[in-house]
Amino acid sequence: MAEDTALKPKTKTKPKLDRPKLYKVILFNDDYTPREFVTMVLKAVFRMSEEAGYRVMMTAHKLGSSVVVVCAKDIAETKVKEAMDYAKEAGFPLMLTAEPEE
Repeated sequence: MAEDTALKPKTKTKPKLDRPKLYKVILFNDDYTPREFVTMVLKAVFRMSEEAGYRVMMTAHKLGSSVVVVCAKDIAETKVKEAMDYAKEAGFPLMLTAEPEE
């Protein structure tokens, strides 16, 4: 066995990965979509509890808009489309957007 072999620790270079930008899904208040419907959509699409859905809906009702969830861009955009499709089918002008988080 050769004792003169010097073992150098390998230097691992980790590529610097930028964390994916997060997007916030924002619910906007309108004067036409019933509160119960908004809460139902939040429960169905965003898997919220009754209380959480109600809180988000009331925040939008009182302040004009409310952040529903913060997640990856593709998920945010899919959820927005899903929620607005539900509303369109039911004949309501429910409005949500996905915006990059600052």
